[in-house]
Amino acid sequence: MKAYDAAADKFYSKISISPVPLASWDIHSFNFHELCENGKDAIFIQNIAESNRWSYRKIDSLSLQRGEVVVITNSKLTIVHATSNMVSMSGYKAEEIIGKTPKLFQGKETSQETLAKIKTAIESKSPFEAVILNYKKDGSTYNCQIKAEPIFNNRGQLVNYIAFEREVA
Repeated sequence: MKAYDAAADKFYSKISISPVPLASWDIHSFNFHELCENGKDAIFIQNIAESNRWSYRKIDSLSLQRGEVVVITNSKLTIVHATSNMVSMSGYKAEEIIGKTPKLFQGKETSQETLAKIKTAIESKSPFEAVILNYKKDGSTYNCQIKAEPIFNNRGQLVNYIAFEREVA
C-alpha cells in the first residue's frame, strides 16, 4: 500500500490540478440536467415548426433559459407540447397534459372576464397577453402570466398557438 501511495504522490506532484469541492458537482449536475431538458424541448419545438411549416420567424430566438414554460397547442387548442419545466410551475408533468386543453388549469376562481378576453383574441387569431388565476395539480392556485400568439404556416393557415407562461406574484 505504501508503494501505491508513493507512486500516487509522485504522479500528482507532477501535474497541475485544482481540487473541486464536491458540492460544485451537484450544482453542475443540476444545471446540466436543465440544459439537457432545454435542448430536448428546443428540438421538439423545432420539429413541430418544421412539420407544420411555421412561418413564425422567432423560433430561432426562443429562449428556454428564461424560466418560461412554453406550451404549444394545435389550432383546436389541444396541447401538443409543453416544456419540461411545466412541472415546476403547475405540478403537472408535460406528458400529463398532452392531448388536453388549457382548460385543465382553470377552476371556480378563474376570472371569466379574463377568459372572455382570451377567447376573443383566439377567435380573431390575434396575439394576447393576460394574467390568469390557474390551478396546480394539487389544487392550489397561482397567477400565470401568458403571452400567446397564433402560428400560421407558409400558406397563411392557422396551425398552432404558442404560449410563453410564467408564475407571477
